Amino acid sequence: MPGRLGLVRPGGLVHAAEGLDTGTFEGLLAEGEDRRLVGLVHPPDWANPSPPSRYDLLVLGGGTAGLVAALGGAALGARVALCERALLGGDCLVYGCVPSKALLRSAHLAHDVQEAAALGVETGDVVVDFAAVLERVRRLRADIAPHDAALRLREAGVDVHLGAARFLAPDAVECAGQTLRFRRALLATGGQARIPDIPGLQTAGYLTHATVFGLTRAPRRLAVIGGGPVGCELAQGLARLGLEVTLLTESSRLLPRDDPEASDALARALAAEVQLWLDAPVTRVEKTAGGKVVHAQRHGEALRVEVDEILLATGRVPALEGLGLEAAGIRLDGAYPAVDDGLRTSNARVFAAGDVAGRWAFTHAADAMARLALQNALFFGKKRLSALHVPWCTYTHPEVAHVGLGAEEAYAAGKRVLTLTTEMADNDRAVVDEETEGFARIHADARTGRVLGATLVSRHAGESIGEAALAVRLGLRLPALADTIHPYPTQAEAWKKLGDAWNARRLTPGARALLKAVLSVQR
Repeated sequence: MPGRLGLVRPGGLVHAAEGLDTGTFEGLLAEGEDRRLVGLVHPPDWANPSPPSRYDLLVLGGGTAGLVAALGGAALGARVALCERALLGGDCLVYGCVPSKALLRSAHLAHDVQEAAALGVETGDVVVDFAAVLERVRRLRADIAPHDAALRLREAGVDVHLGAARFLAPDAVECAGQTLRFRRALLATGGQARIPDIPGLQTAGYLTHATVFGLTRAPRRLAVIGGGPVGCELAQGLARLGLEVTLLTESSRLLPRDDPEASDALARALAAEVQLWLDAPVTRVEKTAGGKVVHAQRHGEALRVEVDEILLATGRVPALEGLGLEAAGIRLDGAYPAVDDGLRTSNARVFAAGDVAGRWAFTHAADAMARLALQNALFFGKKRLSALHVPWCTYTHPEVAHVGLGAEEAYAAGKRVLTLTTEMADNDRAVVDEETEGFARIHADARTGRVLGATLVSRHAGESIGEAALAVRLGLRLPALADTIHPYPTQAEAWKKLGDAWNARRLTPGARALLKAVLSVQR
């Protein structure tokens, strides 16, 4: 029998706001590891440098895109300034990739130990110390922070200006009371949680990805609103840490940007661990003496769930408040700055990269976009955003990863597409690990076998999608995957199996007859 999952300090909730240095940084505690974090990425005693007459590159925002561009520009000999009003490292370090994956490590381990009896390992009851899990998250975040520290940037030749910035003119910005002029600028201010207009939500209160890691006690019952990557990851992770989780989304499926069958596979996995409500838009929220009540509608039926806390995972919007884009002549396309295929805005001096550019909200995409924008801005480059092949992964169990075109996109582009799929249940490593939920799928040009896109649903999809990403970027054909030798047994052998499937399709009756004739002559 699997072990029982229990929680240390299961009740109550302490909001980060009760321990915050009211200042300033959303979702952080005022002591301990968070104080160490702030000392690195927004030192309270930092003195902004005196600016030169003009910078070659001025970067607005110190998240992934801003850091990559600033450090890259300085390494290439440019005179670079970076302005950051909050925390260097941005969402990835403080609120996104780093803390969420640290939390998921504990969550998936708790689940594996709980299920260990099925593999012949008796463990007894599993007890999660929620406060210790979150303290570990904050410690690891502070451990990684030196990579993004203000001092490291300064030592690399970047002028770091901490403070709010706004455009004064097409070639000038004010930051913390100083005027900074530039030849080129990069807008890399990132994004922030989108707060839906749900009646009663503001009164009841809520958590976002920026505040959830400031918890010091576990809410017993949690509603997660939103079925994208953030909602799915945190819903499953927090459920595996012992919370009673309900996930609600107005969409008919999870992960709407992914392969529908991948969404279905993840829905089956999540439904075993959380209360999952699809096609269930939230209509209102009310605060009660005992907690909060979330009201939703599903196919005309009224739904009601009582919880202690609500976590919003309803998407992101660009962080553009107070930047004075009008003074710089930067036009918007909807909520985002309008950019061309080289990431140049309507102000020819200013480029945009990362979440604020609106194409992909991924750290690795921000890195790639920053490199592209840097070359185009400083060195007359002609790099194109449309030429990037950006993979992504949702780190649930199983993981869901994708790169390139989906079948519908390929058909819409006028391509003859062949789709090949192999189930993880047919993969020996997945079988012996008892991790057979999922599949590998490749979309290829039906005539040449050139790989156009791929989806992988497996425990280690994020680690294995890189092979398909390389195939898409280099225009490799499926026989190249068949000829690639993989260690046995590994789940990544699924790519080789798809290459073999392509080769098997080419062995037509006519080809078999020809080979038979050749062999008969050689006898």
